[in-house]
Amino acid sequence: MKKKLLIIFTVLVVICVALVTVYYLMVKINPPVEEDELPEISIVRNTGDYYQTSDSSWIQKNDQGLWELYVHGGPLQRGVAFGELCKPLQKEKEAAFVGEIKNRVPSESYLNFLKYLVGWFNRDLDEYVPEEYLKEIYASSQYMPDAYDYIAPKFQRALSYHAAHDIGHALQNMNLVGCTAFAVKGDKTANGKLLLGRNFDFYFGEDFAKDRMVAFYNPDKGYKFMSVTWACFSGVVSGMNEKGLTITLNSDKSAIPSKGKTPVSLMAREILQYASNIEEAYDIAQSYETFVAESFLIGSKEDGRAAVIEKTPETTAIYDEKDNDLVVTNHYQSDALKDDPLNQEYLAEGVSDYRYERVQELLDSLSPLTPEKAAFLLRNKEGLGGEFIGLANEKAVNQLIAHHSIIFSPEDMMVWVSAPPYQLGKYAAYDLEEIFNNEDDDIHFTYTDSASIDQDPFYSSGAYNEFKDFILIKDRIQQNLAKGDGNTITEQDQQKFIASNPKGYLTYYYLGDYNKSLELWSKAKKYYNIALQLEIARKSERDHILEGIKECEAHLN
Repeated sequence: MKKKLLIIFTVLVVICVALVTVYYLMVKINPPVEEDELPEISIVRNTGDYYQTSDSSWIQKNDQGLWELYVHGGPLQRGVAFGELCKPLQKEKEAAFVGEIKNRVPSESYLNFLKYLVGWFNRDLDEYVPEEYLKEIYASSQYMPDAYDYIAPKFQRALSYHAAHDIGHALQNMNLVGCTAFAVKGDKTANGKLLLGRNFDFYFGEDFAKDRMVAFYNPDKGYKFMSVTWACFSGVVSGMNEKGLTITLNSDKSAIPSKGKTPVSLMAREILQYASNIEEAYDIAQSYETFVAESFLIGSKEDGRAAVIEKTPETTAIYDEKDNDLVVTNHYQSDALKDDPLNQEYLAEGVSDYRYERVQELLDSLSPLTPEKAAFLLRNKEGLGGEFIGLANEKAVNQLIAHHSIIFSPEDMMVWVSAPPYQLGKYAAYDLEEIFNNEDDDIHFTYTDSASIDQDPFYSSGAYNEFKDFILIKDRIQQNLAKGDGNTITEQDQQKFIASNPKGYLTYYYLGDYNKSLELWSKAKKYYNIALQLEIARKSERDHILEGIKECEAHLN
């Protein structure tokens, strides 16, 4: 019997080893070049918050807390400079990213399973990424920390991180990133010129939100461009090129895909680097296979207007508002896609259309728009009719989760980037006409303070300090619920949590969930009922609360 069990065990071990071997052979992504082909670039100047490489690329931290980066040349040269200059920042960013994943998925066995699942999902990712960007990403990935090599080889990790936006929003449709964007022109702006604004509401923890970067690229092919990014992220989520073409990404409802294809941020990168107008941007978008649904708001100096390229894995459509304003939240508007079942399913949640109406309301009341008024709009925390709906409500334009906020004036070649935190710091102004026309080998620049927009008064208020308590305690509650740590949030913490955001439904939503996890049924029911009296963002969240009350009542009766 023992011999038989030993044979079975040996066979199982052999099968497992074979499966793991096949897995690694099939998901292994080969480098686009040999390591010895990378150019030798080193730091030659280091003065605290300013670093310059031997090829005259540089990075500096300005007095608003924004990192400013300049890289140039071919893909390998850009990638090595990016990696060399951002080595400490890249280490911190990956630690924040991995740390937040562990907070959300505390089970080591499940994390290990997810590692293989994501690896299998992205097994052919390199086949859908242009060689130019494969080379750039490979070069910068060589400066990633060794500490996470147990997850995957550096290049493979770097590629997967470029698809993180896609994977995250495909697998978390119940918590879709709620970005907001708009474009106005003609009688809707003070000077009649095109003006665009957007909040990039991508939140993956407070640590990941640190060290936002304004990157300026001078590539050997294509157009010069700027992009708001983070350490060694070659994709684009918000940017403008030297032709006055702008692009921003807005997530839409997606089905769960079976295989990774072109990350939308890298498709946006190609548009920004190689398109000069809306038609060229559309042609590039149409040529790619993506695996999630996304809307791309394009502003064009050449066309003097804006349009939305709406893309699913099957369809590429374009939407162009006939009026002088265009609003993008998180649902499709084109005839080709507005009736899509997934789009209608998301609209039924009641959050994207609500925020759309709120932006329209603000555009009408603030018209004609200036950059300063655009900043006021992007910072707005109220609901329809100016009603206060609590802080961090997804129905508000400003949900206080934005990685960054940005304003574009393509015809004036000006861009304003929000300094941290969220969109509350100063909007730093950059004169792209002056920056892109500078042909000096040793180019150096920063933001233009005289054209910048002052910080939000809310930032220096007591209400903001209380909101910081809300964020800290909310994160603790979420981690507690994920890990099942038991009674670690004291009654004092709970009362402090309420005081930090008393009109926000999320306050009582989380307290209901937390107390229910402790089987404090009466207390949980009380908090759920308070939440029901407030402005709840999503229908699914209201349903969750009602189910929670039902469960509490079942235990109380």
